[in-house]
Amino acid sequence: MKSSKRDFVGYGQIPPNSDWPNKSKLAINFIINVEEGSEYSPLLGDKKSEAGLSEVPGGRHLINQRDLGIESIYEYGSRVGFWRLTRLFEKYKTPYTFFVCALTLLQNEEICNYIKNSPNDICCHGYRWEEHYKLKKNQEEKQIKKAFDLILKLTNKRARGWYCRYAPSENTRKLLVQNGNFLYDSDSYNDDLPYWVKVNKKKHLVIPYSLDTNDVHFKLPSGFSGSNQFYEYVCDSINYLYKEGSHKPKMLNIGLHPRLIGRPGRVTAIEKIIKHIKSLDKIWLCKREDIAKHWIENF
Repeated sequence: MKSSKRDFVGYGQIPPNSDWPNKSKLAINFIINVEEGSEYSPLLGDKKSEAGLSEVPGGRHLINQRDLGIESIYEYGSRVGFWRLTRLFEKYKTPYTFFVCALTLLQNEEICNYIKNSPNDICCHGYRWEEHYKLKKNQEEKQIKKAFDLILKLTNKRARGWYCRYAPSENTRKLLVQNGNFLYDSDSYNDDLPYWVKVNKKKHLVIPYSLDTNDVHFKLPSGFSGSNQFYEYVCDSINYLYKEGSHKPKMLNIGLHPRLIGRPGRVTAIEKIIKHIKSLDKIWLCKREDIAKHWIENF
């Protein structure tokens, strides 16, 4: 039988002891996805309007026709949801990471300045909120460079991580290593710990992301219907990983979208999750760049 290029084994039965700071049993990274203003729109030269992760069903409009319903939902994220989330994290002194689509920073100067002055780090989420697996190699190379350069120009911060919309192409990781500006990528969902891969004979760090502890489930047919379901699922995940952390500490991602979780009936879940985390000893609430630097220094 021909062997697969995929790694089905990972760390196997004996994962490494992550040795998080202060002997923490679990590392938790909150993520705010900043996408509003970079989604598909005829205003940006696209033939279609955005149809994903919205309160209203998209994809029903004609070619080159704007979907004003979708547009207004995305605007809620930048006008209201972003500020509701960031105020909450400020209130509880909770660090987090921005997953930033570079073009969003041009669409909202107030958000751009907030991110620029924030102590929290940036993971590049593309130049636009677009599917990189649909791009040709030369197009993707240009988009990666444009994204990094624009974020740096507007915020004076280097985006040290990378995460595509949904999934990368088979070229993405090679292009990131070739670009040379990134410490890690998160284009993977296959582990509870960071790990190293070899790309063009170079070591490259992968910090896996999660979609189960992510507010995208508010928009899936079989997903969460209210804040309590999200709160319970995330806290069940925290509690189980916390028990495992007595022997082999892991990490947990909590991915958030201002246009989804930023609604008042949902954001209550985040406040309850933060309070639950703060009730536990030896939890490392951290930024994604902190995880990358820890793994680089220790593994």
